[in-house]
Amino acid sequence: MKKYLDKNVYQASNERIKFVFDNFGKIYVSFSGGKDSSVLLNLVVDYIRKKRIKKKVGVLFIDLEGQYSITIDFIKGIFAEFSDVVEPYWCCLPLTLRNAVSVFQPFWTCWDLDNRDKWVREYPDFPNLITEKSNPFPFFKKQMEFEEFVPEFGKWYSNGEKTACLVGIRSDESLNRYRTIKNLSKSNLGGRNWTTRISRNLYNVYPIYDWTVKDIWVGNGKMGWRYNKIYDLFYKAGVSLASQRICQPYGDDQRKGLNLYRAIEPETWAKLVNRVSGANFGNIYCGNRILGYRNVKLPKGHTWKSYCKLLLATLPLELSDHYKKKFKRFILWWYRKGSPVDNESLKILPPEAVITGRKSPYMETIVRYKKIPDFLDNGFEQKKLAPTWRRMCVCILKNDHLCSSLSFSQTKLQQLRMKNLMEKYRNL
Repeated sequence: MKKYLDKNVYQASNERIKFVFDNFGKIYVSFSGGKDSSVLLNLVVDYIRKKRIKKKVGVLFIDLEGQYSITIDFIKGIFAEFSDVVEPYWCCLPLTLRNAVSVFQPFWTCWDLDNRDKWVREYPDFPNLITEKSNPFPFFKKQMEFEEFVPEFGKWYSNGEKTACLVGIRSDESLNRYRTIKNLSKSNLGGRNWTTRISRNLYNVYPIYDWTVKDIWVGNGKMGWRYNKIYDLFYKAGVSLASQRICQPYGDDQRKGLNLYRAIEPETWAKLVNRVSGANFGNIYCGNRILGYRNVKLPKGHTWKSYCKLLLATLPLELSDHYKKKFKRFILWWYRKGSPVDNESLKILPPEAVITGRKSPYMETIVRYKKIPDFLDNGFEQKKLAPTWRRMCVCILKNDHLCSSLSFSQTKLQQLRMKNLMEKYRNL
């Protein structure tokens, strides 16, 4: 339940930033050039200058190669403007990233020197740029996962001191981000839900977690903060405020924006569609039912279960086996353990559901499934309240190799397996 206080989000975020500077020896900002992390960086810089703090804060920017040139120009400009108070770590390292537009190349490596002729752009002209050949990080390994690199950087940066990584996520942007804040089982600092303990000395801190997208743009306007002008072009292109994101272009959600590159920066778009396998297919069909969710149609003569088996039979053997293992775990999880269901949904449970009598930490009833339904309506699938064969079909059709739509996350073994697959299919 939200608790509203007698203060606005600007005041609340400044109080959180003050807490950070009062309680942490080292501080850095995780920065992407997007609207949220830019507002956070502006807030931090304003606080430092107002309090006349002499010690600089670190700013981690992981450059993923496939970026708008407008974004890169903005980042160069903001680092120059804030050079008196920030210490940038501009990283152009060969990291492994998701490629949601190809079943044959489900991951790709940015800034891979072995494929330099295919790069979307060359290294930026920036002092002390961190590349594979100028890498200062002892923990770094070529083709590290992005998600693996980020916490390792934090541990390296802390050097044994109590360290805060300021992250510009907002809880109203997605359910996963809301859960990051509200997770009752996570370790935090002094009961403050807007902090998360990552390791012994490292905490993630979310000073703007309660800002809305409207607050972001009101703040930019009232405070006169520098922001990435790519958002002006997004707006002119008809992209809603909630859908405007700056991310690597081949991810599960970001592929929807591939076509925007063609409209906004045609020269960048031409390089993007030739950078990884399947990129042009994703650009053409990302808005089509082939890659969409709600409009997936069942072929005539099939149930969702039979269609799922047909799809599995059409995939390369390694990928088919991968999905089969994930689906088996998915089915067993729902059969043995189940998941919490809200009170309203309890009233319309399908006959396959079994009420266990157990409760979640949020006091919601745990429900198992003795049999997998072919499909369910009434919002059950969209809310992930039940397992269905249609959900598994959509997982394949979306090329959701991680099966994140089925609530899976990537494992270490899967990372290793995918690196082996990448090598196998590198030259196809």
